[in-house]
Amino acid sequence: MTPNGWLQIAIFFAIITAFTIPLGGLIARVMEGRKTFLSPFLGPLERLIYRICGVHQTGEQHWTRYAASLLAFSLVSGILLYAMQRLQGLLPFNPLGLNAGHVSPDLAFNNAASFVTNTNWQSYTPEQTLSYFVQMAGLTVHNFLSAAAGLGVAMALVRGFARQSVKTVGNFWVDLTRGTLYILLPLSILGALVLCSQGVIQNLNPYTAVKTLEGAAQTIAQGPVASQEAIKMLGTNGGGFFNANSAHPFENPTPFTNLLEMVMIFLIPAALTNTFGRMVRDTRQGWALFAAMTVLWFAGVFACLHFEQKGTPVLAANGIAMEASDTQPGGNMEGKETRFGIVNSALFATVTTDASCGAVNAFHDSFTPLGGLVPLFNIELGEVVFGGVGAGLYGMLMFAILAVFIAGLMVGRTPEYLGKKIEKKEVKMAMLALLVLASSILLFAGVTAVIPFAKGSYWNPAGAAAANLGNPGAHGFSEILYAFTSAAGNNGSAFGGLNANSPWFNVSLGIVMLIGRFLMIIPLLAAAGSLAEKRQVPVSAGTFPTHGPLFVTLLVGVVVIVGALTFFPALSLGPIVEHLLQ
Repeated sequence: MTPNGWLQIAIFFAIITAFTIPLGGLIARVMEGRKTFLSPFLGPLERLIYRICGVHQTGEQHWTRYAASLLAFSLVSGILLYAMQRLQGLLPFNPLGLNAGHVSPDLAFNNAASFVTNTNWQSYTPEQTLSYFVQMAGLTVHNFLSAAAGLGVAMALVRGFARQSVKTVGNFWVDLTRGTLYILLPLSILGALVLCSQGVIQNLNPYTAVKTLEGAAQTIAQGPVASQEAIKMLGTNGGGFFNANSAHPFENPTPFTNLLEMVMIFLIPAALTNTFGRMVRDTRQGWALFAAMTVLWFAGVFACLHFEQKGTPVLAANGIAMEASDTQPGGNMEGKETRFGIVNSALFATVTTDASCGAVNAFHDSFTPLGGLVPLFNIELGEVVFGGVGAGLYGMLMFAILAVFIAGLMVGRTPEYLGKKIEKKEVKMAMLALLVLASSILLFAGVTAVIPFAKGSYWNPAGAAAANLGNPGAHGFSEILYAFTSAAGNNGSAFGGLNANSPWFNVSLGIVMLIGRFLMIIPLLAAAGSLAEKRQVPVSAGTFPTHGPLFVTLLVGVVVIVGALTFFPALSLGPIVEHLLQ
């Protein structure tokens, strides 16, 4: 670690911490229906939306109706996004004349599943595949809606802890509207304006044909980039307007925009810990979650930065073989932008995989084996290190349920969290949500890696993998494992080196995205409904405090141990064995 690295990490974390309290308070007031400084401007629009949609603002839903509303909304919006892609040749704002031939049915399904689930995995080259209209009205709109849906689920679970003896957890349609209108939209407008001021483009111009200094012809893609870039980061979506994502100078031109985009990724997830504390009327509980997330984040960023600055061993320097103990001069700059360097690349990789964002400013495929293991393991922890908008909070609360359950077993007491007894149903729902991530990753990655190759079968899993892997052996397995980990964790970042635009990968990854999103959300909503019906029990001398260092340590331990025990065998076959072979 260099002083420069320490300084940049410290500045980033200081900014995130500074915004946690004011933004957390704003989100709490918005989601509780209280007035804010935005109410005089946006209140009439909110009421108009309810009137048009037939939504009763004060009417609340049982958890089953809340879940049904979420699923119905996601299904309809997914179908519309699929149709929009297949019909883009008939739609406006299409200067390149892109049509259905540029988006196969399996790719359109993958994209629809990806953006509905807040994953934003992209198996295609966006600027050569989708029109401006689809990018704006399809992908960007879903960036708002999928993030707001995740925020709503988190609020439903928080209400389960905050309320007692009730059968409702909120109203999905109200949560969706408020999250979009009061939180995501104003922040995105502000973020887009700042990005434009720094050189991120925003236009509807046709692509520009130019000649390079060498005399070669080149086409420069343009488009409404800043508007998508802002919500891509704030909504922890990650889908880029360009294939190079945040390594592209039109999306991320300067070190300042790089810092700004990282801050935007963590901004809402960090603030939600404070929102949680406010809504349960004990801000110490929110700071305990914030502390646990912070410990995990620091561990990841320091590990990733250490291995990237150390570089890859056993390289040749000036034709002379280096010893295994030697380090790569200057660290590992392969796959990184020189304007960002190792520190900002490693920091960005850690932030984006902690927060289920998926935006990248460097190719993780080019990281050292153990440097690349960090973003992979971040996702496998359950995307709870601040995590996505809403998803990070409800994921960490899932682990908090398990942590107090384990603590209760240790002392022989019925576990309690925030005055609610954690009983059989809540633990079962938490375990079911936890197993969804692991089973979908390991099952699909295993099938893709080991089924015998059958020539001529485009749909054969191993055949598709073998034809599209960028590297053989352990590194190739890491590419497959990362793809399904990213899909199940609704992260969307790619390891790189894997061409996933084939029927097998498009369909299988799309299915895994849907599993990782909705089969995790539904059990947690069930837990929210169960908790809301319970009465709060008074604190006693035997109550395990859940706001101190002991609970933070237990919570961090549960997150790491569950992730390590679940995925260590798979990681041993990929990045760990690759490191040992070098």
